[in-house]
Amino acid sequence: QVQLVESGGGLVQSGGSLRLSCAVSGSIFNFDAMRWYRQAPGKQRELVATITSGGSINYADFVKGRFTISRDNAKNTVHLQMNSLKPEDTAVYYCHAALPFSIRYWGQGTQVTVSS
Repeated sequence: QVQLVESGGGLVQSGGSLRLSCAVSGSIFNFDAMRWYRQAPGKQRELVATITSGGSINYADFVKGRFTISRDNAKNTVHLQMNSLKPEDTAVYYCHAALPFSIRYWGQGTQVTVSS
């Protein structure tokens, strides 16, 4: 059983930065991909960023140039560096792991609140 634990959320002013971390209980080296999603109140969960086992990275258009996803295989951790935060970035951010054979895991989420 793989467990994902997010941390690093909080309250920040518009224009500020936060760094989210996702600690994984197992080795992430062979994971197909790690992703960050977010869900704002009353809205559907949306994909924010992806990093694959091969190192390919993709971002949603609404975070390009502001957010950076990275992974530390030695520490089984994935990070999301969020800069130039906007009030519309306010959401619960979730870590997601995609393993072979369509196995998926979610973290419990961490709240990010950006004040104007």
